[in-house]
Amino acid sequence: MRFATYNVEWFNALFDAQDRVLDDDGPSARYGVTRGDQLAALGMVFSAMDADAVMVIEAPDSGTKRDTVKALEGFAAMMDLRARKALMGFVNDTQQEIALLYDPDVMTCRHDPKGEETGKKGSSEAPRFDGVFRIDLDIDAAEDLVVFSKPPLEVAVEVAGGFGFRMIGAHLKSKAPHGATTRDEVMRLSIANRRKQQAQAVWLRKRIRAHLEAGEHLMLLGDLNDGPGLDEYENLFGRSSIEVIMGGAEAGEMRLYDPHARRALNQRIGAQHSSARFYLKDEGRYLQALLDYIMISKGLRAKTPKWRIWHPFEDPGCWKVPELRDALLAASDHFPVTLDIDLTS
Repeated sequence: MRFATYNVEWFNALFDAQDRVLDDDGPSARYGVTRGDQLAALGMVFSAMDADAVMVIEAPDSGTKRDTVKALEGFAAMMDLRARKALMGFVNDTQQEIALLYDPDVMTCRHDPKGEETGKKGSSEAPRFDGVFRIDLDIDAAEDLVVFSKPPLEVAVEVAGGFGFRMIGAHLKSKAPHGATTRDEVMRLSIANRRKQQAQAVWLRKRIRAHLEAGEHLMLLGDLNDGPGLDEYENLFGRSSIEVIMGGAEAGEMRLYDPHARRALNQRIGAQHSSARFYLKDEGRYLQALLDYIMISKGLRAKTPKWRIWHPFEDPGCWKVPELRDALLAASDHFPVTLDIDLTS
């Protein structure tokens, strides 16, 4: 079976107010790319992956007048995808939802959130992801209240044949220092936002550990917007969010594994994998970063997993097909990550 995570940059801009696909020459939210061209590119990428399930990061908006499920299922029908049924969890207010597209012929999936419903009072024991997490962020003996701007999607999965496991789709993000006008203000806000992201990672890790202690198989997919050496504030916290979520050496059997993350952690200098590509206007060049991951528990590692980053310049299979290479560049500023794994036994 094949599982994927894919951050589609401003997928929401490709749908109208009634969640219908906008296949036209109007501008998309990607610079220099029309909506029609981005849709065609996405159709080629999704079709080439042919995944049984795709965790879509930055999925179309949902709310009182919008419907993520309707939009994604319309897109899947238009592109004739096997992964044609959509599932989402808690709605957020960022116009960038987390949703799952999957093939209902090979698996059943349901939103299955865990944890206490806290209301505004919060809890320090990994509350439900739409709740409030209490944690002392700055070691001042006063608890801070942390929320997810994009609550992770928790999915209970059963594949044909009866094998069951858990999926968590996540999109962690440290906000830019909006409103800061001086160097000191930029630093203060950047550190505060980084601290909140670290707290979200701690919250997520607590949930992960609870599943692993219960003997459940687990797959974490998404854009974690962090990695070793990603910014100058990492050293203030000792570990990146990635290290927190995976669990260190002390976690033992409770560690998660992703080969790209493991290599980045073990080799801070030298050749690295990357899953995203951003243009730096001030420098006139592109920055590449490893932001997208599929992490699995120890039990799933015994089922012959094989990872792939669909990078148009680093993956030979993508590079040698010009149409796919161009589609990957037009579709998003992130590239899909896939995991092929045998879940038949």
